[in-house]
Amino acid sequence: MKKIALIIVFGIILQINPLFAQKSTQTENIFLITVDGIRWQEIFKGADSLFIDDTGMVENTDELLNDYWDNDPQKRREMLMPFLWSTVKTKGQLYGNRAYGNLADNSNTMYFSYPGYNEILSGFADDGRINSNSKIDNQNITVLEYLNQLPNYKDKVLAYGSWDVFPYIINESRSNVPVNAGFDQAEGTNLTDKEIMINRLQKEIRGPWAGVRLDAFTHNYALEGINKLDPKIVFIGYGEPDDWAHDNEYDSYLHSIHQFDAYLKELWDYIQKTPQYRDKTTMIITTDHGRGTSKTSWTGHGSSIPESKEVWIAAIGPDTPATGEMKKEGLWHPAMIARTIYKLLALEYPDEKAGPVIQEMVK
Repeated sequence: MKKIALIIVFGIILQINPLFAQKSTQTENIFLITVDGIRWQEIFKGADSLFIDDTGMVENTDELLNDYWDNDPQKRREMLMPFLWSTVKTKGQLYGNRAYGNLADNSNTMYFSYPGYNEILSGFADDGRINSNSKIDNQNITVLEYLNQLPNYKDKVLAYGSWDVFPYIINESRSNVPVNAGFDQAEGTNLTDKEIMINRLQKEIRGPWAGVRLDAFTHNYALEGINKLDPKIVFIGYGEPDDWAHDNEYDSYLHSIHQFDAYLKELWDYIQKTPQYRDKTTMIITTDHGRGTSKTSWTGHGSSIPESKEVWIAAIGPDTPATGEMKKEGLWHPAMIARTIYKLLALEYPDEKAGPVIQEMVK
């Protein structure tokens, strides 16, 4: 009788908590990192020979050549993004090198930011409703909001962004996911000394753009929030490369990419030294759109510039095979990330419209 009772109890547990029965992955935490408007060309080939010595786009060509130029594109990309092409290449995966027919494209047809971030976070394109960068609350439920509704992740989801439209994309008021973005400051009664200092510096150093703060503020707010609150799900949206590109400043664009790579390293190092995150965290990295390829079109993106649909995706974590630079022919979309996150957490994504799992990213 005891044996039968135990079987019944175990069966009830499986019905109540499917995660208990199905959890076959090691991932317990997700860091979803985006960066605005970095082309796949710089990711996979480093600095562009067409732009790097153009005095109309570069203030000091000798300095830029010294920092980022080599005739070998593989060495160039290592100079530009040393963390990506050491740690992520050897322990994770990178998608989107079109030289191998490994394609990563937006599934939306807008090829600018709000549609791109909606695709990443909601898992599908919504060109009918999301066709501008206006500050309108997203009607679609994002992966962040879905996770914040689950007992295991409730109030353990944080979002940070350099662009002041992120609170609307994530629909902060409905989702209850706290979003520190644009020129938001750290709030609350228990601010750390570092948060107080970042608040002060952000007031004093505004940067060149009205709606996008410098990434240093976003990164340091995020690091301090992670350290203080121990979230399980973190979204960070960096923004500088896109704005420097719009300003036709290729030198600042490259420097911001190099700094973004350093931010990734700092995040990964923190993950590796923190018991809650070490060997239990997957970091997924991508961009919202690409951009043009000529001297006149590279500053822009959108449906009138077809190349700006071309993006890239990277991942590193305990459940992602260390296959490095993906050379398998195929097509992947940022819309596949949301369901892949759920797969890594051993969950079923609740929205049937979302793209399929990136199967290669999960053992």
